[in-house]
Amino acid sequence: MDGESCIKKAYEFILNSDFEQAIYWFEQAIEAEPENAFFHHTCAVSCARSGKWAKAKQHAETALALDESSAEYKYHLQVVEAKLLLADADMLLAKVPPKLAEAAELLEQAARLDPLSFDAFYTLGVLYASQHMYEKAAHHAREAMRLDPGHSAARRLFADVNRKRRMMRIRINATKRKRNR
Repeated sequence: MDGESCIKKAYEFILNSDFEQAIYWFEQAIEAEPENAFFHHTCAVSCARSGKWAKAKQHAETALALDESSAEYKYHLQVVEAKLLLADADMLLAKVPPKLAEAAELLEQAARLDPLSFDAFYTLGVLYASQHMYEKAAHHAREAMRLDPGHSAARRLFADVNRKRRMMRIRINATKRKRNR
């Protein structure tokens, strides 16, 4: 079967929400035409939708290598890489004790790669708030709210962080006034 026929088959399965079979047919298309960047890209997108991030990254990298001028392929690879960084950061945060600094570094990188990643910004907001780094926490919580204005936890985080920032400023100003007396 030629690549285009396999792609049509893959789309039929996508329309029926059978992403596993769609991936199979995208891979058949790739086998028929391994130098076709579009086939690798569409397979990467379906893998990402199915949560197969390592496979999505592999196909996204190949698509971009085959067509380095494609902004779409480059962006998709960045989104996939950001998602993998989020997963790594989650593992660091789940450790006992959590590896906060290392997780923050990965999350910052994920946010740079995918500036539309609500999860990266929200998690950074929570992480920085837990470390009493309220300026950074507010910045990331604000960004999370901008990305998902209806997310109630992000709104609560932003309000809580702002309240703590105000309280900290009041304490700092009170301390300064006492010293100046």
